Parts: sequence; structure tokens; C-alpha cells
Amino acid sequence: MNKVILSLAGLLAAIAFAPEAAAVPSFARQTGMACNACHQQHFPVLSKFGQAFKAGGYTMMGAQGKVEGEHLTLPDTLNASMLLKARYQKENGTDPVGTLSGETTNGGQWQIPDEFSLFFGGRIAENVGFLFEGNTNAPAVLAGFKMPFVFDAGGAKLSVIPYLTDALGASYGFEQASTGAVRGVRWAEHRGDISAQQYIGTDGAATGVAFVALNDMGYINVSRWSPNFTAAAGTAAIQLKSNYLRIAATPTVADWDMHIGVQSWSGSNYVDYVDAAGVLAAGATGVGASGFFGLVDTKATAVDFQAHGHAGGKDLGVYATWAKAPVVAAVVGGTQGNLFNAGAKELKAFTIGADYSVVPSTLHIGAAYRNAKNGAATNDGDNSITLTAVYDLAMNVAFHMNHSKRSGSAYNAAGSATSLTTLMLEAAW
Repeated sequence: MNKVILSLAGLLAAIAFAPEAAAVPSFARQTGMACNACHQQHFPVLSKFGQAFKAGGYTMMGAQGKVEGEHLTLPDTLNASMLLKARYQKENGTDPVGTLSGETTNGGQWQIPDEFSLFFGGRIAENVGFLFEGNTNAPAVLAGFKMPFVFDAGGAKLSVIPYLTDALGASYGFEQASTGAVRGVRWAEHRGDISAQQYIGTDGAATGVAFVALNDMGYINVSRWSPNFTAAAGTAAIQLKSNYLRIAATPTVADWDMHIGVQSWSGSNYVDYVDAAGVLAAGATGVGASGFFGLVDTKATAVDFQAHGHAGGKDLGVYATWAKAPVVAAVVGGTQGNLFNAGAKELKAFTIGADYSVVPSTLHIGAAYRNAKNGAATNDGDNSITLTAVYDLAMNVAFHMNHSKRSGSAYNAAGSATSLTTLMLEAAW
């Protein structure tokens, strides 16, 4: 099936050119294909072909020239791209007296840029690819890197993927869903309102190695990882003591492309750790980049579902997620709690949503509902309703609008913000 998809993609490369939201144009340059070949409805949601391209380790070539020799096959260009996100966010909470307007989102805040990333990516060898992400708006340029080594095994692909990321979590090593299972690939901007995984906080620094087996029916990702960003955190990050497991089925049912999966984070590991007052925590040991290393558990579980198909002849995406992170008591001389849950009770969330292309390749609208418990000892109800819209001005320029209305006992305190509106320009080139 993957070979059929790749063959069809070759034909598509010659004819496809339709407005679609921004992608990583490094890959568009390498393959000679328009962004909508890899993306469903709008960026960053992956289509079936986009998933196959990713599973192949970013190695597929198009018309771009190669530098070739014995045991050598490189693109003749190092393919680069940039991604800009510029946002305005407004909440309805009350700030302390003396807070300047725009200092927080309660007063309305311009975030220009919210993100300004530099990407390099593509083929290194016939079965080796890479993706580099740099943050041009931070002192440390390196923000993420992965290098898939992909081997064909009959009707399957086996991959070994070393990776590191400052913010995308253990699932960054390999992921196909657009549910928010990995922070950077989600169907709407308000990630904590539309994704249970993002609500409980499975993103963050991570360094590890993913071992992936994939075929037409689904994939398994088994990773050993550390909740540190090795580029900044020092030697403790090379202790890959935590585990990450992803099992997903990817059937096609009545022309609907499905993704049904579970995620499990387990084990314990060392992280840069000081308490709220900046004091060395009990059980911490060794000196890190910003404090001391303490042992924490890395425990969470998630289940997610997505379906991409058509309704009324137009694209429709349907998404549902559930996730929880247990409470882990701090132990003197032992673990300092759960990395994903610093609360007094279990942290959990359920979300359901849909994204519909009202005007194909141009205007997409969506809605999501979240029911959650934030882990607080009291007043832990945290629900929301979110409305979304994406307008593709051009293939690589999009305007986003997200509005979330929140409710539940978590907002009982006077001055709590119960709504968030985001207006965002996203562009890539």
C-alpha cells in the first residue's frame, strides 16, 4: 500500500497546486510537490501520503538534482525553510493593580513572533533522513533534531530514530496522528483545549531513541528517553531511563482513514530540579544547567482517535482524545513526584472535536469540547468549548482564529479568566 501511495504521489507532483496552509517547505523543495500533498485540510494535519513520507524518513526525492556516488545519494541543495507564527491573545481575567495593559493576555497581548523557526530537512542517504529545527528567537538556536534510519523488512518498515527536542516531548521521535499526541502536530491552535495529551502536559524537553515498526495496518513506537534537552541539560540527559510506548492501528474504513491508538509513558528519570523557592529538593543530586538533578516519575496514559474523510463532498476530520497522569508522592531520597502531575489528585481530560472544510483548500471551521480535572485538591473541574477557523490566504500563508470558553469549579476564584481568543498569522517559506 505504501508503494502505491508513493507512486500516486509522483503523479500528483506533476499536477497538484492548490491553496493550502503552510507546511515545512524544505520537504516541498526536495520532492517538488505542493504542500497539500502531505497535509490534510490544513497544516500541520498529516494526510495519508504525508504519513507515508514521514515513515520513509523524509528521504523521498522528486525532480531536485542529486549528488551521487558509491554509497552516496544527497540532494544537490541543503533544503531550508522558515516558519512564522505571530499572535494576538486576549483573556477576560483580572490582573493585579499596576499591571500594564499587554503585560499579560488579560489586557490583550501581541506576540510577534510567537514562533520564528528555521528548518533544514530531507535526505542524507537512501535510507537515512533528518529534520533540524532552530529557534531564531532564542539564545540557543537548536530546538529539535531527529535522524531516522529506515529499513525495509518485507511489507514493513523498521526504523531507529535518535532525537532531541526542547519542547515537544517523548512522542517527538515518531508520531503519525494529528490529535496532539505530539505537541507540534495538532488540528487546532488551542492545544490544551482540543487535546487531552496536551492538557496533561506530555510535551516538554526530551532526548531519546525511538524504535519503530510500521506496516499498512499500523505501527509500534518503543522509545527510551530522558526528560531533558541534552543541548542544555548536561550529562544526566544521556541516562535514557524512561519508557515511551505508542501502539496505533491505521485502517481505512469506507473511505475514511482512521488512526486509533494508545500511548504510555512510564519509568523514572533525572531532571533539572529545584523547588519553587530555588532550594535543592530532597533527593536531588548533581549539578545541572539551571539547578540540580532530581529523580521524578514519568507516568501518563492516553488513548486517541482520528478519522479523515468526506461529508457533503468536503473534507472532514473527527478527533477524540483521553489522557490521565496519576499522583506520585514525593519520597525523601527518592522520586520527587510525577513529571506530568504536580497536583494533589489525578490529572485527566477527555476531548472531542471536528474540523470541516467549508470552502475546500481555503476555509476550515471546527469545534471541540473538553471535560477535565486539573489535579487540584479542590475546585478541579476544568471544561471548555472551543470554536476554530482557518483561512488559507495562499498555499503557505494562513490566518487562524480560536476562541475557547471555559467553565467549571477551577474558575470559581474572583478574577479568573474564563475565555481565551487567539488571532494568528502563520506563514512558511
